[in-house]
Amino acid sequence: MPAELLPADAAYAALQTRDARFDGRLFVGVTSTGIYCRPVCRVRCPRRENCRFFTTAAQAEAARFRPCMKCRPELAPRPLAWTTADASRTLAGQAAAWLDACDEPQASVEQLARHLGITSRHLRRIFQAEHGVTPLQYLQTRRLLLAKRLLTDSRLPIHEVAFAAGFASLRRFNAAFVEQYRLQPGALRRERPATRTACGEPALRLAWRPPYAVAALLDFLAARAIPGVERVDVAARRIQRSVAVAHGGQRLRGRIELHFDEAAGEVLLSPCSRLWPASGVLIAGVRRWLDLDAEPERIDAHLGELAAPTPGLRLPGCLDRFELAVRAVLGQQITVAAARTLAGRFVARFGEPLAADECVDGVAFNFPDAPRIAAASRDDIGALGIIGRRAEALIALARRWPELAFAQGRGSADAALAELCELPGIGPWTASYMLMRGWSWPDAFPPNDVVLRKALSGGGPPVSPKAYLAAAERWRPFRSYAVLHLWRSA
Repeated sequence: MPAELLPADAAYAALQTRDARFDGRLFVGVTSTGIYCRPVCRVRCPRRENCRFFTTAAQAEAARFRPCMKCRPELAPRPLAWTTADASRTLAGQAAAWLDACDEPQASVEQLARHLGITSRHLRRIFQAEHGVTPLQYLQTRRLLLAKRLLTDSRLPIHEVAFAAGFASLRRFNAAFVEQYRLQPGALRRERPATRTACGEPALRLAWRPPYAVAALLDFLAARAIPGVERVDVAARRIQRSVAVAHGGQRLRGRIELHFDEAAGEVLLSPCSRLWPASGVLIAGVRRWLDLDAEPERIDAHLGELAAPTPGLRLPGCLDRFELAVRAVLGQQITVAAARTLAGRFVARFGEPLAADECVDGVAFNFPDAPRIAAASRDDIGALGIIGRRAEALIALARRWPELAFAQGRGSADAALAELCELPGIGPWTASYMLMRGWSWPDAFPPNDVVLRKALSGGGPPVSPKAYLAAAERWRPFRSYAVLHLWRSA
């Protein structure tokens, strides 16, 4: 959705009706209180003349408004990082996604510009145009809101909250928090008890825009859950899986647990003790993986009758692009069940065991990383029942991984697709699937997919490749969601 602000009267109407479609896309600052809220806030609606409207929390904080303690703006869904609009908007979205997942105290505009392959001047210009604030203002807001979330929902000591949020020192954190929120961090912690899962574990709350087809998403993930890495309980609305994330110059390995609270419209994210310091990275990753920032009413309206059987169907992404890429290669030209079996063998052979106190039923390994596979031999992989050409493709992918723009999440979708197709053993279908789930790209349509060709035939012979692509044009720019609906109906 474009970042332009709604007309003030329309924004006020959304606030009056507590319209969840605008949650995360609209914030209201109330001049009589100095506080800004989400449009779904349950407090009494302010007078129209006291309202100022913003498209991001960073804009509201730059205007010196403080976040509401009741609706908690840090919980709101976010604008999508990936867009099928112009290149500048895509770059601005990628920049915001990088900042959302950044927990480096020394992060700079120059570092971000190098990551995106553009000049820092160009970055500042397009970021200001899209988000209404500078990259550093956006980063400061993101750090403060993450700290506010951790103070409220975790039991981390305050000095650990400061470092987890990306502050270089406790002194700087305290100064920034008091200046922006006019409140000591310790006072906020005393406001309310931490959020907990049904099992009593501390948890972070991640909101979504309704509707959300939770069962459909869990069905998709359960069918592909790799033994040893993840466990999906559709009935209990729960996922457990291993995770490895970069934090503070280290690779932290552990386990997370997710509970879907459909009544509240939230996912409860409960990391193990080893992963709490990397909460900012985890939150950004889980939001992308579960497609929590999608705008389902807009997507469903565009897809029309195709979306009617399963409104709110989401695009399952990933927590680790290398893992997703390996899964895609292993799954070439075989069934989902067979690919799951191969992936389980792959993990048992090359995965890194979790610490004994982190293992639960069905979750005992971290997925192998690129350096480990790059060092493997064709015979090592082939011994698992993986054909030689596919084993060679996995090794080549792992060796090229550090330099791939796809791995870093930068550049255009077309360039990433071409880059992947240059790798041995990766054709257009596999590359498109990697883009669709690895980048959560909303407009991928895997070419010559057998199931999709049959679904588009209307009961007759499979359509031709040309007719196949032509038929999908009606679903742009949400063809990835159309793919999921067609696969599900088949």
